[in-house]
Amino acid sequence: MVKIFYEDSDILVVEKPPGLDSQTGRGFDPDMVSEIKNYLRLSTGMSTKTAGKGGEPYVGVIHRLDKPVGGIMVYAKNPKSAASLSRQVQDGRLRKRYQAAVCGKPVDIVDNYVDYLLRDGKTNRSVVVDKETPGSKCARLKYRTLWNMDVEDPQSGQPLTVSLVEIELLTGRHHQIRAQFAAHGTPLFGDAKYNPLWGGALPFPGGEKRQKGIHEGPKRRGRLALCSVYLAFEHPETGKAMEFAHSPEDAVFEGPGGEADQTV
Repeated sequence: MVKIFYEDSDILVVEKPPGLDSQTGRGFDPDMVSEIKNYLRLSTGMSTKTAGKGGEPYVGVIHRLDKPVGGIMVYAKNPKSAASLSRQVQDGRLRKRYQAAVCGKPVDIVDNYVDYLLRDGKTNRSVVVDKETPGSKCARLKYRTLWNMDVEDPQSGQPLTVSLVEIELLTGRHHQIRAQFAAHGTPLFGDAKYNPLWGGALPFPGGEKRQKGIHEGPKRRGRLALCSVYLAFEHPETGKAMEFAHSPEDAVFEGPGGEADQTV
């Protein structure tokens, strides 16, 4: 079932669950485009503007989230809206913010990262390289730290600092947030690709639910602690300013005891 924040005859603003592709997948696994098309087929109020070739509902992919990332996304219900929203992406007028739990403590509470990323198609990774590297692209973001806390590595017993950061993307590169924070020494929690030593849930004290799924070795695949929490754009038909916010439900985004009480 698709969770919908907003819908009209031009756009759909939805929550993408972690684990689903944001565009049409290559295999038989479910993806967001298929899920939205199924929803539109069953929707009694479907506008004729949404019909594509052969009567198929039109679903225009405007931006993407990595498969393990959840959060807010907007899809277009007709080509005109898709073109308008795509222009906003290109012009930087479609604004996106994310929250991420990172291992370590960023050097500054508020900062900008400007790096050059090179995508490796064989490993499906992006790495920070010198500006002069052929094929590299400039990657820019800004962040602010919301809180820090210390937890204990359940294997070594050594303390580990975890920080919650809010990130605004200024460019949209492959694995940008994951690659840049890893390169700056604070990789995302639960990221098997860029931070293979930590997966599962943070070992919060107080309750089996928070203890379940803690780190169990370097091959442990946990949930990536990254979520799209804010989206803003102009409505493609009316020009009205649209803003949507989402609070992650995963305990990894909460402070100890379920509260973000160790603020910086």
